[in-house]
Amino acid sequence: MLTDWKGLEPWYLDLEQRKLDSREALEKWLRDMSELEAVINEDASWRQIRMTCDTENKALEDAFTYFFMEIQPKIQPFADRLNRKLVECPYTSELDQYQYFTYLRSVRKRIELFQEENIPLQAELSVLAQQYGQIAGKMTVTLDGKEFTLQQAAKFLENPQRNVREDAYMKIQERRMQDKETLDNLYSELIKRRHQVALNAGFTNYRDYKFEELGRFDYTKEDCFRFHDAVREYVLPLVNRINEAKKKKLGVDTLRPWDTEAEPAGTEPLRPFKDAGELITKTIDCFDELKPFFGDCLRTMKSMGRFDLESRKGKAPGGYNCPLAETGAPFIFMNAAGQMGDLTTMVHEGGHAIHSFLAHPLELSAFKEYPMEIAEVASMSMELFSMDHWDLFFTKNDLARARRHQLERVITIFPWIATIDKFQHWVYENPNHTLEERREKWMEILQEFSSQVIDWQGLEQYRPYGWQRQLHLYEVPFYYIEYGIAQLGAIGLWKQYKENKEKALNNYMAALSLGGTRTLPELYDAAELGFNFSKEHIKQLMEFVSTELEKNCS
Repeated sequence: MLTDWKGLEPWYLDLEQRKLDSREALEKWLRDMSELEAVINEDASWRQIRMTCDTENKALEDAFTYFFMEIQPKIQPFADRLNRKLVECPYTSELDQYQYFTYLRSVRKRIELFQEENIPLQAELSVLAQQYGQIAGKMTVTLDGKEFTLQQAAKFLENPQRNVREDAYMKIQERRMQDKETLDNLYSELIKRRHQVALNAGFTNYRDYKFEELGRFDYTKEDCFRFHDAVREYVLPLVNRINEAKKKKLGVDTLRPWDTEAEPAGTEPLRPFKDAGELITKTIDCFDELKPFFGDCLRTMKSMGRFDLESRKGKAPGGYNCPLAETGAPFIFMNAAGQMGDLTTMVHEGGHAIHSFLAHPLELSAFKEYPMEIAEVASMSMELFSMDHWDLFFTKNDLARARRHQLERVITIFPWIATIDKFQHWVYENPNHTLEERREKWMEILQEFSSQVIDWQGLEQYRPYGWQRQLHLYEVPFYYIEYGIAQLGAIGLWKQYKENKEKALNNYMAALSLGGTRTLPELYDAAELGFNFSKEHIKQLMEFVSTELEKNCS
């Protein structure tokens, strides 16, 4: 672990002062800078991993805070000067412009956005954002006389007895409400600082700044708005149809929010694994059958202790795959409680892990930093590819139910993506809004994308705070539309897979192996996908999934 700035500074001084008097010298300089970045990034990643695994450990929190408050702010001015040194070097034009194009484009964008006065603000934001995990990690409820994390408690929402489901739902909501003001205030603080970062960089709002920082060179906010419209027009009717079928299957007069994951009385909930060890073993076997290389990746991670899968008190919510630039094998974090959704999360994060392994051989750390819109294709495609081998997790009778659950989720996730994304646009376009205005706007957007089949009567006090369960709003602002764009790509790859499995898997690996060395449309082209999220394209893909849902899972 890096201990202080004193040990790092000489490496940066060397890079800053070194003469770049030939193309060979420049390439050596780039490799050395890449190695330094890899070491620092892996150290920072481990600090975050350890803290999210145990949010109640003060020493781990302090180690994370120390890096982002004391080390990262000292790195940033050097990073800016090194970026300028690179673009001003006469030999930069001699580099392979095809290989280096996206990297140099990102470097120039970082130079444009860099403001010395934003360094302390960005340090504060890194630390503040992590408070969400600490707050959420402490949330538990008591059911059947036992204490459960909210992730574990979600199992009760699958119980065949409706009164058990309702009790669990209400307790979860009540527990979230206990921290509603704390989470409101935390979000307000984040919005305030993010808006100031944008103003310092010459932008009128944080949304426009963040689009630039995220490197969204290939689509605009207007494309996002068109995506929202397409979801409302072409996806929401399918969601309503799915919910009508659930209501009929359960034999209930009204479908309540605690009914959406349930099965009729006498049907046991899907339980694909007993514990984390079995989940890892079965997923490795599943990936082996899909392609042995995929299984080998997870096997390597297992041997290196790169999994923390089970939910427990004090653990941050959510799930992620964290690439580790120096050692190459990533880390998978999640909150498994033995549910069907945990299998989906595992193969999803496993897809991210495959991406990490495929991109790792690229020469520079910067080449391995791929756009999130292709990263989520890696994960969401794996959810669909792996279904062919889910017999490892389920009996024959349960297999069709599991596939139906997955394909329904492919459809039903879109309205929530549109809701969260549209909400963020409004929040940062109107940074001085009041808490009441925030709740009103959230409800307006939520209603726009909510299924009319679900009955929310009597739950009016909970719904205005529903956004607080989405950690992305706190920790990674504007990272959400990527899921929608990538889901379209994943459906496209699965369509290929249904026609020619080997070709689809080869296209998948070809695109992921490019890391971030190509533009987003070029990465999609490498997978033989169009980078397209027009209304017409969304309509066609939704029709395909809907047909597959009825054909294979009826």
